[in-house]
Amino acid sequence: MHITLIRHLPTEWNKEKKLQGRRDIEISPVSEDFQYKITENQQLLKKRSPFDLIVASRLKRTQQTAGLYGFQPEIEGLLDELDFGPFEGLTKEKLIEKYHGIWMNNPKALVLGESMENLEKRIFLFLDKYKDFTDILVFGHGSWIRAMISYLQYGDINKMNQISVENNACITLKVNPGM
Repeated sequence: MHITLIRHLPTEWNKEKKLQGRRDIEISPVSEDFQYKITENQQLLKKRSPFDLIVASRLKRTQQTAGLYGFQPEIEGLLDELDFGPFEGLTKEKLIEKYHGIWMNNPKALVLGESMENLEKRIFLFLDKYKDFTDILVFGHGSWIRAMISYLQYGDINKMNQISVENNACITLKVNPGM
């Protein structure tokens, strides 16, 4: 199976480096640079298409991004962003200040608004639910995508915060059978 992941376009909170989590924030007006990158990504997607499934989280920023790409995705709650609890609306630096070593090297030990173990479980459930598909296009969120990459490359999510995924990044991953 191949999963192509596109992180949602930036919001005002992304620009302010605030953690959004489950806050249902709209994307910002699309700049010329991002519009150009959408066009580039659409060329990459044409090479991978047709997709067996196109999905987005329940949060409007992923659905709005999918719309700008010309897709009407199915909605999948397993894709929702990590619930940052009391850190939502604060800068990522505040979270790192409090949990630096754990956040960077052992995030599975943290419980924010949801446990990081639950985030990992949602990734596992997603992979299991869609294991019979060949090519999936996902419009998702930064923490979820980084956790997916860490899970597929290292077997768990503990390296997720050592990975960077920019807004509008387009990443295709190969999932080995039995993962």
